[in-house]
Amino acid sequence: MKPFTRADRVGGLMRETLADILQRDIKDPRLEMIIITAVQMSPDLKNARIYFSTSAGDKERRDAATKGFESASGYIKRRLSRELDLRYMPEIRFFHDDSFDYGAKIENMLKGIED
Repeated sequence: MKPFTRADRVGGLMRETLADILQRDIKDPRLEMIIITAVQMSPDLKNARIYFSTSAGDKERRDAATKGFESASGYIKRRLSRELDLRYMPEIRFFHDDSFDYGAKIENMLKGIED
């Protein structure tokens, strides 16, 4: 079994902290009902790719959430910096995680075959 790297541990901590920040502090309606699915850190901890999923899988909701993250990224980065106490705060970028939408699509296809 492969041991977790420092980037994995920092990414997990960043995911938990960001979820708390979104739930408690962000009041932007575009970021309501957002789920942080993963955080991938570069090995040097300089870059973080944050993946999110929306409760409704439509394109309008996804685009609105992306714009909400873009406008709140400075605030989010400052809050993460205070909470995580890292020497250098990584550059953060947000990406929509469409794996849940894809899984739902496959599930619906399989249910159609069963009937």
